[in-house]
Amino acid sequence: MQTVADSCTVSDTPAPQSDESTHPHATDLESLVGEWLTVPDAAERIGVSLSHVRQLIADREVLAARIGERRVTAVPAKFFDETGPRPELRGTFTVLADGGMGDDEIIAWLYTPDATLPVEGAPIDAMLAGYKTEIRRRAQELAF
Repeated sequence: MQTVADSCTVSDTPAPQSDESTHPHATDLESLVGEWLTVPDAAERIGVSLSHVRQLIADREVLAARIGERRVTAVPAKFFDETGPRPELRGTFTVLADGGMGDDEIIAWLYTPDATLPVEGAPIDAMLAGYKTEIRRRAQELAF
């Protein structure tokens, strides 16, 4: 009688790693965004404590992702102005999340170049140029 172990073959190929840092999407997101701020960098930029930045992330005032080899929590730099989180982003985060997107997907959507926008660049660039309503409309269309 053949056992389960007898019917299995051993491969010299290592098993795929489940660590997200080996996933190509993690690297793609990191390069797509370009400029990131770690929690300490964000705190220094806007003059608040580390715990305040962590609370901004928890409250979804800004979104964060794990980047780099060490998988540090970082926020796209364009999510902040000199005084803090850009207020026009929170509603867009909510619309996209309600449409089923996760944080990494939302960040990727905001940073993916789109030639049909009223300004050159990605949705985040259009928002910063004053086209918040147009970007929210497009975000709502994704939800349906």
